[in-house]
Amino acid sequence: MMDKKIIGTGALMGMVAIILGAFGAHALKKVLTPELLATFETGVRYQMYQAIFLLLLPTFKMLTEKTKKTVFYLVVSGVVLFSGSIYGLATNYLTPFDFKTIGFVTPIGGFLIIVGWSMVFFNYFKGKS
Repeated sequence: MMDKKIIGTGALMGMVAIILGAFGAHALKKVLTPELLATFETGVRYQMYQAIFLLLLPTFKMLTEKTKKTVFYLVVSGVVLFSGSIYGLATNYLTPFDFKTIGFVTPIGGFLIIVGWSMVFFNYFKGKS
């Protein structure tokens, strides 16, 4: 059941990344500076990396179900904080909310993603099955 949730979330996250990438390339290109557009695209790129990672996660036989679940929640939370805050920061002047006030969550999101990947790395070398 958890594998289905992980794959579904990975597919949704990938689909949203594609939509946001197209939105950035077409609609935002007209209203953002090249630097802000590049920032927005960084959020899209990292979201897509994590989507692919989630799609592959259920195939990692060396991970226990509990570890997969933990990695899943770390990565999803990380993407929401990392990519989500980057989207907000890149489009900050287009919205009434000042995303700079929550910019501190960007590195927290990145850290959560790193911890998720690290769990896979260390479990691989531990030889867990």
